[in-house]
Amino acid sequence: MSAFPRSRRAAATLALVAAVAVFPLLEGLFSASRHEFYLQQLTWIMIFGLFCMSLDFLVGIVGLVSLGHAAFFGLGAYLLVLVTPEYDTPSLLVAVPLVLGGVALAALAVGALALRTSGIYFIMVTLAVGQMFFYLFNDSKLAGGSDGMFLFSRPVLRLGGLTVVDFESKVQFFYATLAVLLACYGLLCLLLAAPFGKVVRGIGINEGRTRALGFDVYAYKLAAFVVAAVLAGLSGLLAASQYGFVNPSLLGWHMSGTALVTVILGGMGSLYGAVLGALVVEVLRHGLESLTEHWLLAFGGLIIVMVLALPRGLAGLASPLGRLLRPAPPALPTKAAVPEVEA
Repeated sequence: MSAFPRSRRAAATLALVAAVAVFPLLEGLFSASRHEFYLQQLTWIMIFGLFCMSLDFLVGIVGLVSLGHAAFFGLGAYLLVLVTPEYDTPSLLVAVPLVLGGVALAALAVGALALRTSGIYFIMVTLAVGQMFFYLFNDSKLAGGSDGMFLFSRPVLRLGGLTVVDFESKVQFFYATLAVLLACYGLLCLLLAAPFGKVVRGIGINEGRTRALGFDVYAYKLAAFVVAAVLAGLSGLLAASQYGFVNPSLLGWHMSGTALVTVILGGMGSLYGAVLGALVVEVLRHGLESLTEHWLLAFGGLIIVMVLALPRGLAGLASPLGRLLRPAPPALPTKAAVPEVEA
């Protein structure tokens, strides 16, 4: 029974990916400035969707609610600027391992401390750590202080003297971001299908029973925390590459809070729901900004209504839709329809 809706979801996902992939080719349908704006917004939605997906893995799968997840998003963005040579173009083959390695080390240190707590105390520790990162970069002259820093040269990928990907090109950066988003989604799906994924799912459902089965719950949660942080750092690297600028607001608690609301709206534990949530949140935000200067009030009200109306999030719409599209089972024969057999 579940195969049919799963195939429907796969077909809908492929159709959505195809629609997104062809958008850069539709330049003739819009003015040059409007097409560039839409291209930039779609790119940001994918970056923000990747960040929310990393938080969904932590919150919706492992059951670890973090209000400091943006610290790794901002750290990835800042590290890209800091490792970029002042008068040279950074190479993706060098910059990406350095940035993600730095984020992984920071997540390992933070997770080793924060995961010694649980529940509300874990939330408080992550919030405190996030604010520590915020003020560290806000007050540091090395990181530009509250004014932030510029990324004067965006990364490129060169193989054998041939430039394969150049982030200076908005179209190439768009397709690179789409490829990264799909690759990270596929990686998380493979991870969750592996024994590691089954254990972390068990931790999210019943941590005590998982521990009673003999698994080292602390080690598994720490590994999951690092994985989520690295994906958040990767999205931060992409954000810095898109805008060419970083500032301390990327590390603030409001960024974590917005992502958490987006995850809840999209449907916790679904992964793809986080991307749907990012799409809806950004479309609503820009639509309401163009209608009224009090858009934040209307935006908050709409989010509340959507959360109340969709307790399982946007991803939960797939189940009733699948039931609606599924062919009805054949009716059981009634007594009148069964022919009587004469003795």
